[in-house]
Amino acid sequence: MIETERLVLLKPDETIVENLIEFYVSERSAMAGGNVPFTDAVLRAYAMLGHWAHRGYGLFSVVRKQDNAVVGMSGPYFPPGRPEHEVGWILFDGYEKQGYATEAAGAAVSYARDTLGWTNIVHYIDHENIASIFVAERLGAKLDEAAIQPKPEHPCLVYRQSAA
Repeated sequence: MIETERLVLLKPDETIVENLIEFYVSERSAMAGGNVPFTDAVLRAYAMLGHWAHRGYGLFSVVRKQDNAVVGMSGPYFPPGRPEHEVGWILFDGYEKQGYATEAAGAAVSYARDTLGWTNIVHYIDHENIASIFVAERLGAKLDEAAIQPKPEHPCLVYRQSAA
């Protein structure tokens, strides 16, 4: 468990699956590998939980302290085939523009450095995802145009997180 001023980041359990499915079938997830049919959304939700089983870490459920609302997910992510360690984030519908992504991702970056020992962290962001670009920049990350693409068939922006 990780605590911030307004949030608690928890290892996800089966209770997050419905939130993830709803997210991945929605249009708002198009820039995060979503906006997919229900069966594909189920597979993506299961993959989030499976990442924890396979790696021992993954995206945390992000819970708002004031009312225990699950606002999204954020955390370290390194599925097989990815070229670098990533810290990612997603927000569920209705929780945008409140600083939750920056707060959660900042805590997740600290966790990746302090607990996992990651010295090199990137954020993979869709070219059109202006909100996530702002989050990465608020975290101190810089665009790395020379970085290896995680999915060359679907190029993205790669923001490199400074060690500071």
